[in-house]
Amino acid sequence: QVQLMESGGGKVQSGGSLSLSCVYDETIFTPYRLAWYRQTPGNQREFVADIMSDGPRNYANFVKGRFTVSRDRAKSTLYLQMNGLKPKDTAVYYCAATQSPLAYLGGPAANFDSWGQGTQVTVSS
Repeated sequence: QVQLMESGGGKVQSGGSLSLSCVYDETIFTPYRLAWYRQTPGNQREFVADIMSDGPRNYANFVKGRFTVSRDRAKSTLYLQMNGLKPKDTAVYYCAATQSPLAYLGGPAANFDSWGQGTQVTVSS
């Protein structure tokens, strides 16, 4: 398991934007797939978006057109740009990564071997 560190969460009004970051150490960890999940109290973690090492991306339907996942390999950082935020986007957001070369877009959460500690995003109406 490799440490992932999220940042960028906070409070914003409906319609606003936030950018989340997730830093990892690529000198010891080469992720084949990186993803963002979110979780609200009493619910399971919910897939938001993922990106493969060679670039393909995938989004949950409820964020398509509003969120953008990207990765800066030089900075060993995963990003999630969130625009048009809605109150229902309020959650703790987690980044996840796997080193498995068998990883694929849209694979289950169980396939990830590393998770961040989460960052709170709160959207008020």
